[in-house]
Amino acid sequence: MAMTMSRISSCEMTDCSYNSDKKCHTPAITVGDMSCAICDTFVKSSQKGGEAATIGGVGACKADNCRFNKSLECTASNILVGMHSNHADCKTFAAR
Repeated sequence: MAMTMSRISSCEMTDCSYNSDKKCHTPAITVGDMSCAICDTFVKSSQKGGEAATIGGVGACKADNCRFNKSLECTASNILVGMHSNHADCKTFAAR
């Protein structure tokens, strides 16, 4: 059965290239670096990227200790990305 990509409902990282009006405009992000739920796609830059009509989703999740992670895919219906310890993090992360 095909999975539906989890959408990014809001992104508080307004200094990210892909952020416009607290929405992520890259087709997909990668979450996690095996130790935390970092947004691995975050790019701090004044140069804007992505497409305005695109609302980002979670393409892959490496946070295998999250209850929403199934076979390295996110099963949450949507996620929130925000600041945590000086980096962008998936705020929907929930430990197993």
